[in-house]
Formats: sequence, structure tokens, C-alpha cells
Amino acid sequence: MTQEDVVHIGKQAIETVLLTSAPMLIAALVIGLVISIFQAATQINEQTMTFIPKIVGVFVALLFFGPWMMELLITFTIGIISQIATVGH
Repeated sequence: MTQEDVVHIGKQAIETVLLTSAPMLIAALVIGLVISIFQAATQINEQTMTFIPKIVGVFVALLFFGPWMMELLITFTIGIISQIATVGH
């Protein structure tokens, strides 16, 4: 296995992590932004008000994007295992 192969695998791993985590992070970001605007408009400064909506939003994003995320992870894992199998020969 050459250095280029290792760098390519590392690049694929980082891309997979970013793509897999993006839906949940975006959901939490949007919900946090909406709640912050609401708090600024109403001057309600309750810090715990953001936790439950963010948790629910991340859970909904996980339910909605879960199959796609699982397919992405399975494809990545199969690719890594096949690369390991071809290096040995």
C-alpha cells in the first residue's frame, strides 16, 4: 500500500464523516438559529429552551436520513475491505 493509497483512504474517510454528520448538524443549526431569533424577539433568555427542540430535530433528521447514511457507510466499508483484500495479492 503506497502513501497515495493511504491519503486517498483518509480523504474518503473524512468525506464520509462529513456527509454522514451533515444532516443532523444542519438540523441542529437551523433549529438553534430559529430559537435564537425567537428568544431575541421576545427577550426570553431561557438557556434550556434550545435543548429539547434540537434533540427532537436531530432525532427526526436521523430517522429521515438514516437509510441514506447507512448506505453511505456500507459503501465506504465495502470499499475499504475490498482495497485491503487487493493489497494482499
